[in-house]
Amino acid sequence: MPSTLLAALAILVWSSLALLNSRVGAVPPFLAVGIALCVGGLVGLLRAREWKVPLRTFAVGLGGIFGYHALLFVAFRLAPAVEVNLINYLWPLLIVLLSPAILKGFHLGPRHVAGALLGFAGALLIVSGGRLQLDAANLPGYLLASAAALVWACYSLLTKRLPPFPTGAVGGFCLVSGALALGLFFVSGGADAAVAMRGIDVQEWLFLVLLGLGPMGGAFYAWDAALKRGDPRIIGALSYLTPLLSTVNLVLLGGKSLSPAAGVAMALIVAGAAVGSLDLIRGALKRGSRRR
Repeated sequence: MPSTLLAALAILVWSSLALLNSRVGAVPPFLAVGIALCVGGLVGLLRAREWKVPLRTFAVGLGGIFGYHALLFVAFRLAPAVEVNLINYLWPLLIVLLSPAILKGFHLGPRHVAGALLGFAGALLIVSGGRLQLDAANLPGYLLASAAALVWACYSLLTKRLPPFPTGAVGGFCLVSGALALGLFFVSGGADAAVAMRGIDVQEWLFLVLLGLGPMGGAFYAWDAALKRGDPRIIGALSYLTPLLSTVNLVLLGGKSLSPAAGVAMALIVAGAAVGSLDLIRGALKRGSRRR
């Protein structure tokens, strides 16, 4: 499957994260993350033979998946969700900007930077609704959200730089990350942790499994394959479609309303994706003209 289709699949699945997460809001964050990541890892058991990778590769995978989620969920505890979510969406921009520093043979052109900045402007509008207040008292949360974005961007790029390893190894990264998250939850929660575990109802278990099969499991496999095969500068620009599609899901399925700011944001994100992937569009047009 072409890299752009794999990236589009991951982005489409990630767009369901906010909707599914809203259905498990009563489950403690680290418990929810741990269960979902373990489900995502169990999905890869059929390819468990591919989990045997060099220690450095495993460290990058574990640091990326566990490190990103741990930093992000602690950030949500220390700062308002809107600002944390916005800062988190720096990761597509960082993927574009860090590509030349981490990967050989990738140089930034004006269109790559312009596309990423347009996408970030759209993400700012769609996440904040045009209202954004950064409070110095929430600085620790902002810093952790920034660190999470940096970790995910670096993980995404490093999977392309590491010695080749099978995408099936992502299942091992997810399973160990989930086990670590559950371990932290039970250690920090004490007796209350067991009570919280027993308090999860059938519907919440269903949505936790869906999270693990989709945005916190299956999407990671598609993302890994896409970054290994494709141009991270283009994929980074396309990634800003995630908050756009997430908002559409919340409007269509979650009963949310669409604000005028969201309409402008959508236009900016689509424009950013188009500008950032101009090379891809030109290539497709050339191939089309040759076939004629």
